[in-house]
Amino acid sequence: MMDNFNKSIYILNNKAILMLLGKFVKSKRLEQNITQQNLAIAAGVNRSTIVQIEKGDGANLLSFVQILRALNALDVLNVFEVEQKISPIQLAKMKYYNKERASSANMLEEPPSNW
Repeated sequence: MMDNFNKSIYILNNKAILMLLGKFVKSKRLEQNITQQNLAIAAGVNRSTIVQIEKGDGANLLSFVQILRALNALDVLNVFEVEQKISPIQLAKMKYYNKERASSANMLEEPPSNW
């Protein structure tokens, strides 16, 4: 079912996506039994901003983040976290330099010079 949602999200126009975001905010707000006014106060925005978002009219990104924070719903933004990828060469180098055992006591000499 999630695959169908992921595919169908691409056919939505911008207005429809804003309406989807607005429905999410409204749903979270009602789930927590919070009025628009109380959410606006907690988020530090005007009540009209809450109304605007819930209607799908959009708002600025900062206001949206503030509203998500006030709803304790910032976890929805985890999908935007960029995972640093390591190339196979870097991974091999890391494994090469990763010690697997400690040196024995009699092996503690100065390393040979690079001359």
